Amino acid sequence: MKSFLKWAGNKHRILDKLKPHLPKTDRLIEPFLGSAAVFLNTSYPAYLLGDSNFDLIQLYKYLQQEGQLFIDYCRLYFHDNFNSAEEFYRLRRLFNECKEYRKRAALLLYLNKHCFNGLARFNQKGEFNTPFSYYKTPYFPEKEMQYFHRHAIRAEFIHGDFLVTLKHAKQGDVIYCDPPYVGLSKTANFTHYTSEGFSHTQQICLASTARNLAAKGIHVIISNHDTEFTRYIYTGATIISLIVQRNISSKGSERKKAKELLAIFS
Repeated sequence: MKSFLKWAGNKHRILDKLKPHLPKTDRLIEPFLGSAAVFLNTSYPAYLLGDSNFDLIQLYKYLQQEGQLFIDYCRLYFHDNFNSAEEFYRLRRLFNECKEYRKRAALLLYLNKHCFNGLARFNQKGEFNTPFSYYKTPYFPEKEMQYFHRHAIRAEFIHGDFLVTLKHAKQGDVIYCDPPYVGLSKTANFTHYTSEGFSHTQQICLASTARNLAAKGIHVIISNHDTEFTRYIYTGATIISLIVQRNISSKGSERKKAKELLAIFS
């Protein structure tokens, strides 16, 4: 099942390569939930799902708690009257100024499905700043949202950075970490899917945390670009090399394959 959101770094294309390395245990923990592709395509007795993007977690919580009621509420923003640049920028301003969490959650879905290339991007003030892109009939993902609601009965969602989520890990858990990737060039900017970004220091901290958890008998997998830097910080882990097709570029000719890796700490 695909996510109802389009999100940078969506893992749907590597699921067949990732899932064989996810052991069957009591609980899957994801501290970088993103589009929730791994959660949606696995079957664990329980899940602990975290992300540093507050609005994303709120969207998932409202869908988990309200199901069809929230889905129908979100559908109101998919009327043809809202499918214009003028309305998009009005609703984007409303999202950035709104203090009502439920409305912000529905607006995040609207923005995701009406913005340029479906890229959810936030500036350093935490404001959604992706521009409008006209789609004749923006897709409303009702079936995908209904599936998410049913699957989420076994999940707990928490807002916070990866350390907040991973402090709850215990023996019997398996952890999958999908951090914002190390950039392949100085102009690469897709690590900034939250206002804070993700620094090299945080990458090193995550690797160290994974190593410490593995020493306690907890299985940890991290995905990232396959670079000299990532191979260095994941020293001691089993490295699985991957070639992955990219889809986030707006131009089909620029959607090239990239070298990625899975670092397995166990």
